[in-house]
Amino acid sequence: MPVLNRAAEIAREAAGWRRHLHTIPELEFDLPETAGFIAARLREIGVDELHTGIARTGMVALIRGNLGEGPTVALRADMDALPIREATGLPHASQNLGRMHACGHDGHSAMLLGAAKHLAETRNFAGTVALIFQPAEENGGGGEVMVKEGIMERFGIASVYGLHNVPGVPVGHFATRPGPIMASTAEFDITITGRGGHAAHPDETVDPIVAGAQIVSALQSIAARNADPVESLVVSVTQFHAGDAYNVIPQTATIAGTVRALRPELGDLAEHRLKALVSGLAQAHGATAEIAYVTSYPVTVNHDAETALAASVARGFAGDTQVRDDVPPTLGGEDFAFMLQARPGCFMYIGNGDTAGLHHPEYDFNDETIAHGITYWVKLAETVLAAKG
Repeated sequence: MPVLNRAAEIAREAAGWRRHLHTIPELEFDLPETAGFIAARLREIGVDELHTGIARTGMVALIRGNLGEGPTVALRADMDALPIREATGLPHASQNLGRMHACGHDGHSAMLLGAAKHLAETRNFAGTVALIFQPAEENGGGGEVMVKEGIMERFGIASVYGLHNVPGVPVGHFATRPGPIMASTAEFDITITGRGGHAAHPDETVDPIVAGAQIVSALQSIAARNADPVESLVVSVTQFHAGDAYNVIPQTATIAGTVRALRPELGDLAEHRLKALVSGLAQAHGATAEIAYVTSYPVTVNHDAETALAASVARGFAGDTQVRDDVPPTLGGEDFAFMLQARPGCFMYIGNGDTAGLHHPEYDFNDETIAHGITYWVKLAETVLAAKG
């Protein structure tokens, strides 16, 4: 078995922690039960320091090695859930109606807790391991808030690493890449105002639905006709709301959606073109348009040296054939990007096996993954913080 024997033993206990966390999903920064449970386990494990209340419910725990002085490496797990009604029917299903751990953050936290237990027992490294438990990854940018509250400087963090499960990738497999690995994200809300009236007399109105329909079509040209075809850019309209009667042309229509890009310049291009198209088409129809465009997460960019090291660590126990260091980037977003802007590091994927997809109501984190995640974290910390001389 490619995992550490002690990691496999701890994984059985960590699976229990994971299932408990799965029953109590909480959203964004409001994680009192989740954070309280994790903090209690960290105290039982015997970390040297536990700092709570960062970004409201986030925390950083410190474990010092027995091999002398050295830098501080940070390992990060996210804790928040999603506003989804669970449909697994499992004994450990969510007890909070309309909330669900549908992205595996319960598993991420359990793996990092398991690694904390192993590292606190062995302390076979020089320097310090900082365990970051972060709120509000799904919505709210908890990673950015923790960085802005000074965790990198406060705890002397030299490098930072993240780990995320991937359904469809076999358990025990790992994947990453240097450079951009996940996209920047932005959201837009468009309000088109025309002149409402009777549907039998459209000539007396300014129809915001007609203007909106042309805007939706035109937005598809941003990626298709303004961006380099070999680049990755997505402009997706995900909402269109207008009217509530068969015989009334409404006064307003609203459109909303998301923009994803793998280079900041592409995100800027999309924003500029979106605003120009919306304003021009609304004006052409005699309507007006208000645009709220909010940039959320930046591109998640892995650092070359840290990514090579992380992939080498995974190969060391998982084997060459089970680790990819050239996985294609995805247009999903991840607020670990803010931590990688603050410090060098790597975001790694770990296989979750044949499960439902992320953000699906039938998803459940695969407990067989836990031992592999614990082993990765332990080996990574010990490698980064290997004693010199």
